[in-house]
Amino acid sequence: MLNPAERARAQAAPRRVLLRSALGESLRRLRLEQGRTLAEVALAARISMPYLSEVERGLKEVSSEVLAALCAALGIDLSDLLVAVAFHISASNAATTVLPARRTAVGSHDVAAPPTRRAGDAYALAA
Repeated sequence: MLNPAERARAQAAPRRVLLRSALGESLRRLRLEQGRTLAEVALAARISMPYLSEVERGLKEVSSEVLAALCAALGIDLSDLLVAVAFHISASNAATTVLPARRTAVGSHDVAAPPTRRAGDAYALAA
């Protein structure tokens, strides 16, 4: 059991998105964009429908073999899926991460400028 200080620290810490959650959300989004059902994609990938549902909800980790089968069933390249996942993770982390402010001079006042975001970070991660 956590003491009050540890509990407060755990609650204050930003939650990072898990790879399996980002992967599942990306797979679900791609499937829905294609207008396909869980049953159709599961049958094409030769996995069970309940298992695919758990993968899409981020409850199960997928092996590389299952991931390859899902990409084939959806007609996408693994690299395209990984880029989508990287952007999802980057966007989720940017929403929960507080970056230190940099200081800049405006007129005669020293004010905090917004943190610099590098749009290519997610793409570079996926490459």
